[in-house]
Amino acid sequence: MTSTTTSWWRSDAPTWQADGWSLELRGDELADIRRGGSVILRAVRAVVRDHGWNTVPTIVAATESEEGSLRLRLRHEGLGAQLLSTLTIETSGGELRIVWDAENLRDFSTCRTGLVVLHPASDAGRRVTVTHSDGMTEQTAFPTRISPHQPIMDIRALQLHSTGDAAAATTLRFDGDVFEMEDQRNWSDASFKTYSRPLGLPYPYPMAAGERVRQSITVDAVRTPAAEPTVSHEIVLAEGGMFPAVGVEASTAPDPGPQRTDGSFRVVELNLTTPTWPAALQRAAADGLPLDVRLVVGEDSKPLADAAKALADHPVMAVTPFDSVLHVSDERTVARTRAALDAAGVRTQLRGGARSHFTELNRERERIPDDVDGIALTTTPLFHSLDTEQLVEALPMQRLIAAQAIEMADGRPVHIGPVTLRPRFNNVATSPEPAPTLTDLSEGYGAQFTGGVDGRQNSSELAAWTIASAAALAVPGVASLSWFETWGPRGLHDDTGVPRAAAEAVAALSLLEGRMLLCGSSPDGLLWAIGARADDQDDVVLVANLDRTPREVVVAVPGRQARRASVLAGTWSRLTTGS
Repeated sequence: MTSTTTSWWRSDAPTWQADGWSLELRGDELADIRRGGSVILRAVRAVVRDHGWNTVPTIVAATESEEGSLRLRLRHEGLGAQLLSTLTIETSGGELRIVWDAENLRDFSTCRTGLVVLHPASDAGRRVTVTHSDGMTEQTAFPTRISPHQPIMDIRALQLHSTGDAAAATTLRFDGDVFEMEDQRNWSDASFKTYSRPLGLPYPYPMAAGERVRQSITVDAVRTPAAEPTVSHEIVLAEGGMFPAVGVEASTAPDPGPQRTDGSFRVVELNLTTPTWPAALQRAAADGLPLDVRLVVGEDSKPLADAAKALADHPVMAVTPFDSVLHVSDERTVARTRAALDAAGVRTQLRGGARSHFTELNRERERIPDDVDGIALTTTPLFHSLDTEQLVEALPMQRLIAAQAIEMADGRPVHIGPVTLRPRFNNVATSPEPAPTLTDLSEGYGAQFTGGVDGRQNSSELAAWTIASAAALAVPGVASLSWFETWGPRGLHDDTGVPRAAAEAVAALSLLEGRMLLCGSSPDGLLWAIGARADDQDDVVLVANLDRTPREVVVAVPGRQARRASVLAGTWSRLTTGS
């Protein structure tokens, strides 16, 4: 076992090697599995999900390494679950075999308990031969566009065809259950996931104390030579319409808290099925900025009518209603909201979209009526995994999500956010989520009850990540972007108003509003840049480096001399380019 030291963004990860195979151990995850130089699989992991799809914490109790094999002793404990398992990795005849043997110690209701395989996002478009459970085969390919539904079903084996220099031929065989695949780029994960227990079967399902789960994956791949990585340091920006408006979500933390003026508008979500929505509206409006209102609408029409009347007293720039069960703006919810706003004399944009993830927009686009004034969606980088690697890998997927959302919007402006580190609520919960019972905000509301808190909200590197997220999401057609909350555990500031690093990044982005957007792709997913241009002024470019080492970068913009700069790891810089 060898160890590599990395920055905050790249966790220390021991490396295991045998018979030409290598992988990184990132906690309980087998990551970046290679055969020679090529990444064959992004990761393999044994996962236990509870009845609401929450992940049961896993502890690596012991690691045992021998020649040609590695064994992890795991404990999966919490959320009502208790399992002991062994994850064994061994090589034989050039094959890599991964076996998971688990014993359940307590009666438990689960949505998934088994192995999952992550294929790299670079497999998009790759041809594959699928062997189904009945032995029949099918020729298909990994989707290039983000697939709304499972692209491959009923899997016993996958034969991934060679793509020449990029990827060698690989065969994967699955035992212990029937597997299927989903496109995790929907949630900004840089992967396709093959998992066990088809979603067509009932869930959650019971696991009895004493029940055992045994699954295995066998990987056979051609060994490839290690290639010297080619690193590009140039970012090319082009004009792309107006720079998006920059907003921040109103805090959902408990009172008291400071008033804030971050961004140019305030996002506030009012769940009309809970009693706190009037207080939430008043507190958000006290910041004195135009309101981007998201309404969670239940069956009762009275709260909707009351909310519309309340909005008449505030500067509302847009209203986006979501059905409280579907989490999308279906035709009935939009029609009810339009009628309530008309009755209250509220004249504003009425948008439609998805409250939770791009996933729901991708799957439910046909439910959203064509006469809405724009499309709204949000995304979070830490839905399936909490690893810092996922934060970085999510950025190119955010660019893909933004581009596909623009196509789906069919000429309507797209509004993305609030982008948060962890989900603001569990849209796949199989039982009611916690909700406030008071009419004031002494206990908070919304994500304070249903969302996750991440310690990286306090990190200095989050500022660079926010700049990179803006660069990824700001494609022509995106009219507004928003991140995080104003203050509190998910905020740009703490509950006393002391700013965190990301506040400076949002402020820098806000200063670019009203100018011409300068946007472009990242050369490697680690260096990102976004800029703005105004008549008779120097161009302003913000550059973020999410690599583990300092990077030299050359930024090229149309009609200007290219600028060169050195950006430290996990930081961002401001450049100006004169005529």
